[in-house]
Amino acid sequence: MSRLALHPERHTTSRIGWLRAAVMGANDGIVSTSSLIVGVAAANASPQSVLVAGVAALFAGAMSMAAGEYVSVSSQADTEKADLAREKAELASQPDFEREELAGLYQERGLTRELALEVAGQMMAHDALATHARDELGISDIHSARPLQAALASALTFTAGAAAPLVVVPFLPAHLLVPVVTAVSLLGLVVLGGLGAKAGGAPLAPSIVRVSFWGALAMAVTAGVGHIFGAVIG
Repeated sequence: MSRLALHPERHTTSRIGWLRAAVMGANDGIVSTSSLIVGVAAANASPQSVLVAGVAALFAGAMSMAAGEYVSVSSQADTEKADLAREKAELASQPDFEREELAGLYQERGLTRELALEVAGQMMAHDALATHARDELGISDIHSARPLQAALASALTFTAGAAAPLVVVPFLPAHLLVPVVTAVSLLGLVVLGGLGAKAGGAPLAPSIVRVSFWGALAMAVTAGVGHIFGAVIG
């Protein structure tokens, strides 16, 4: 048995597509919903009004995330399809030029011209379109756009993230809404940062600090706006 079989490598780049959408969805769910709750509560709204606003934010945000992610990733997919169609036509009409182009890419990576031409020829003989898609266009199965997967991941994780600060609202008196929701949200962001880093094989501390800082800043700003607005109309 070869050493490669005994030492399989596990890379996390295959998770990039859904991981990005999932982390963004959960982060947006926590930050946007908790910020809205804190802002409305700071404006001296009743707990019932805060709860209604939070529930509305959850459903509106989840649908917005799903629609936005689907449209965005679909645009990426359309671009990839157009590039692949153009590349397929060029391979059919000018294969020699495409081989030279591919060999040039391999030369830039360190191969001699003779070896680069040989490698380009063998790779194109095996699967010319897939080779040019990967090495010239940067398109591969791992990184290709998947609109439905991204939309579903965003919607579900937004809902899960938004539920964290929202679930405590019915059990809190008005004067505790801001501090408790803030604390619960920051705890959720810490957990999210840790899970995202672990799933992506990245260091924990930078991810946790990053999501916690921006979440705290968003809640602070909306709390300030809510307090000022509440004082003006109060």
